[in-house]
Amino acid sequence: MLTDAQLAFVDSVGRYFARSYKIAPVNGRVVGWLLICDPPRPTAAEIAEQLGVSRSAVGNAVALLETWNVVERTRPPGERADRIGLRAGFGVESLEASAEYVALAQLARSGLELLGDAPPSVRARLAETAAFADFLVERMPQVAREWVEYRDRLRASGELPSAD
Repeated sequence: MLTDAQLAFVDSVGRYFARSYKIAPVNGRVVGWLLICDPPRPTAAEIAEQLGVSRSAVGNAVALLETWNVVERTRPPGERADRIGLRAGFGVESLEASAEYVALAQLARSGLELLGDAPPSVRARLAETAAFADFLVERMPQVAREWVEYRDRLRASGELPSAD
């Protein structure tokens, strides 16, 4: 069973996800548990038992988190249940994935086309949104590379353990 401190941590991760991503707290609670559980790849039934939620709630959370590339399911040979764990490097992948920013820039540009010859003061918000999205598309891969270099330096120095 979870200690009071572990439960408080898991709940705070759940609230963070609920606030930041406007999703049910159980999704973040699953992430919170996966951040601290031992062993690091529990089954959905084990997660449900630890969090005191239904197995279907965990299944729904895992399905959502899989689409975001936060978690992955694996099934070791001889086991009948999937194991669920955080995807290695999921944070880096989100930095490298620029599709959402490309789509945002395209939306802003379609809005600019819609406005046609509207005054610059009316077009300014869309123009800035397009420029911001373009900036992110250009910069995010470099930020990802910088993070990997920084993480590797921390691992080499022993300040950060390997996630293996």
